[in-house]
Amino acid sequence: MLDVFEIIDPRFRDLILPIAWLERLHTGMRWCEGPVYFADQRCLIWSDIPNNRLMRWCEDTQAVGVFRADSNFANGNTRDRQGRLVTCEHRTRRLTRTEPDGTLTVLADRYRGARLNSPNDVVVKSDGTLWFTDPTYGIASDYEGGRAEPEQDGRYVFRLDPRAGTLAVVADDFGQPNGLAFSPDESLLYIADSGGIGREAGNRHIRAFTVRADNTLADSRVVTEVTPHAPDGFRVDEAGRLWSSAGDGVHCYTPEGDLLGKIRVPERVGNLAFGGAAGNRLFICGHTSLYAVFVNTRGARPPAPKRL
Repeated sequence: MLDVFEIIDPRFRDLILPIAWLERLHTGMRWCEGPVYFADQRCLIWSDIPNNRLMRWCEDTQAVGVFRADSNFANGNTRDRQGRLVTCEHRTRRLTRTEPDGTLTVLADRYRGARLNSPNDVVVKSDGTLWFTDPTYGIASDYEGGRAEPEQDGRYVFRLDPRAGTLAVVADDFGQPNGLAFSPDESLLYIADSGGIGREAGNRHIRAFTVRADNTLADSRVVTEVTPHAPDGFRVDEAGRLWSSAGDGVHCYTPEGDLLGKIRVPERVGNLAFGGAAGNRLFICGHTSLYAVFVNTRGARPPAPKRL
């Protein structure tokens, strides 16, 4: 059996369970992405992008099935403050919300009159705003969406206020913005730049931004470089540590960027999510398979929204 945990810093020992192992829950996919855990339904939904479908795994029965057969080449997923599924779609180049009756509501598909590139990953803040990245991966070929020319003059990170219906650029200097996550207190927003994927040169790092009171970003800094491959999706735990995808598995970093250790996975990792009854089960989207491993920490939970 694969030696799952690689300890680089002794502090990593406190975050792992020596008796836990890496479980492969399902395989046979082409590129797994966008896992989101539904605690109230004890299930995980994730994307199989090239196969153009959303998948669902049930924790109680271990059953796996197709949640949505035609997902518009969905990538990143999250839940909003009302528990509804929010999805980044490559083919339609839009951000959508799944309503309780199964219908789709388009949240964003254009900025200043031009179509978005291909929304990639999305997170929700406790105030209900949605923050998502818009690289060009979904329009670079027909494999993950539909080949097309970009209409935006940049590869932006957006903030959407669904109540006001406003869409704003919060960062505009990324090669290819990818995964993103808030710190537990939402004072920081971390964003991956995977501009080096498929290129000899380009960014392969995670940056941190200070989140101002007016929901703008400031004080950008590189937290860590991620190799092999590049950072794609990542999550933050209850202590603010970053758990990032990489070419050899999952890397765990302190908020300051120190590499504590790795969870070895036998294929490239695209994204991950905390879940399970206690929030201590890490679900990992490998290239072709969905994995899970129990760890000795919990995923960060957003603070309660402020009363107005």
